[in-house]
Amino acid sequence: MDTTKKNNPVYSTTDTSKVNVSEEEWKKILSSDVFYIARQKGTERPWTSKFENFKEVGTYYCAACGNALFKSDTKFDSGCGWPSFYEPISKGSIIYTPDNTHGMERTEVQCGRCKAHLGHVFDDGPPPTGLRYCINGVILDFAKAKDAEKNYKEKPQQ
Repeated sequence: MDTTKKNNPVYSTTDTSKVNVSEEEWKKILSSDVFYIARQKGTERPWTSKFENFKEVGTYYCAACGNALFKSDTKFDSGCGWPSFYEPISKGSIIYTPDNTHGMERTEVQCGRCKAHLGHVFDDGPPPTGLRYCINGVILDFAKAKDAEKNYKEKPQQ
């Protein structure tokens, strides 16, 4: 994965500064499906994400700005139809906001860098946190762990 994206001047997997971009600019920068989820608080259909049954070792990033969000070892199969994690990569990587839409009381999770809508967090997850971060796969990018990939390639074939 590139640490930057063409046509997206705010995308960086190394810059942690907050992003403040107008909705009009986001519309120019992001693909329509990412814009729908990130900026319009949309939801992808369940069981359609390429990350739902994804087992690679690495890091998940915000597809809008490149902010590190989750490590693959915190991902689990919740059966809910969306990629699920029990813990963010750091306290500052996620913002929590009340969401009382659709007649429900939920907690929305947003990217801590660009405030993109990611999904919701629920208190029915596994130990050690008891949390389930239910995340739209469209808003995720992924990079393989370099050490794991290197070790795999250097491992003698049996």
